[in-house]
Amino acid sequence: MKHIILGNGPAGVVAAEALRQAAPADDILLVGSEPEPPYSRMAIPYLLEGNIDEAGTYLRKSEGHFESMCIRQKQGRAVAVNTEKRTILFDDGRFEDFDRLLIATGSHPVRPPIPGIDLPEVQTCWTLADARAITERAKPGSRVVQLGAGFIGCIIMEALVKRGVDLTVVEMGDRLVPRMMTPAAGGMIRRWVESKGIRVRTGAGVECIEAGSSSPLIVALTTGEHLACDLLIVAAGVAPNVAFLEGTDVHVAKGVLVDDGMQTSVPGIYAAGDVAEAPDLFSGRHLVAAIQPNAADQARIAALNMACRDGAQRARMKGVLAINVLDSLGMISSSFGEWQGVKDGDGVELADEANGRYLSLQFQGDVLIGATAIGWTQHIGILRGLIQSKTRLGEWKARLLASPTRFVEAYIACQRPAS
Repeated sequence: MKHIILGNGPAGVVAAEALRQAAPADDILLVGSEPEPPYSRMAIPYLLEGNIDEAGTYLRKSEGHFESMCIRQKQGRAVAVNTEKRTILFDDGRFEDFDRLLIATGSHPVRPPIPGIDLPEVQTCWTLADARAITERAKPGSRVVQLGAGFIGCIIMEALVKRGVDLTVVEMGDRLVPRMMTPAAGGMIRRWVESKGIRVRTGAGVECIEAGSSSPLIVALTTGEHLACDLLIVAAGVAPNVAFLEGTDVHVAKGVLVDDGMQTSVPGIYAAGDVAEAPDLFSGRHLVAAIQPNAADQARIAALNMACRDGAQRARMKGVLAINVLDSLGMISSSFGEWQGVKDGDGVELADEANGRYLSLQFQGDVLIGATAIGWTQHIGILRGLIQSKTRLGEWKARLLASPTRFVEAYIACQRPAS
């Protein structure tokens, strides 16, 4: 059989390697749209900080790794898929046929429709090419405005600070990382980064961007404020790469809809990683969980099912668990599952900002379904384990509502076999 994997990020690479183990004699073609070897976007902040060089971002360090596994590689971008003929048209005008297809095309940065967004001093931070452009412009003392303080935005803040820039962060939400942190936790993170010299504007958007007379750019905010800067970095979110599937029978919502075997609406076509919209662990509703561990898990499941000659779905995901772990200039925060809580659920919140700690636990019945934490770095795995295993807490639920910091005790107690 011939397998094509579109996308050579973490999901694509893990899938190719797992597929080679499961199907030693099959033909595997791994396709990437960028000229560099497969690399991790999550390593780009370390590159900006100067902690690693570009080779340090590569997913596989040994030369000839993919050749040694008989995994063919191609640089190109898919522009159309014919699901009946089982062919893919690439941007170079060439076709490739396939028996099984994995869509692991990831996401692209969103550029809001703001006047001036295409000026040369406006930059996204998503590719190695972006990193080179930022390195060129973000010199010590440079005035940098960052649009967006979500997950990606908060990751690159530390790199920018270490480069010695004068940084202002603009976020449309009412707090930092509004899509992964409670209001109290987001407020704590804001005050922490402001203490490190970063200016933060929340509840503000960018109205327009213009070339300045005394500075490269003038950024006009919806609040009426005007910011002079040398560089504007757009970190306003990402969207799955699905345009090439238009007109096909592959069902697409926000991302590519898949079942618990990572198969799409078309048999033999799978999706994994940032582009996949898979069933949630608790609600069953589909969501895109754009994190690298999730991408790897989905890729392995997809690869095992792609290797099945009879088209059977033998490997299954138990459900996607939303996981976010963030380092904001040394303040470690995390959120898991239904961290916002659910209707008719119970929750408890405890804040100790003086000691850099915060904890929110959310329950449905006697099951912990979501958590938000700051400063509990040694116990992140326990919180995740309680949620992912859907552990029945019994009498421990009431104890946690009264004293949420006892979750480690609850975990140990609930793992013991009944006597």
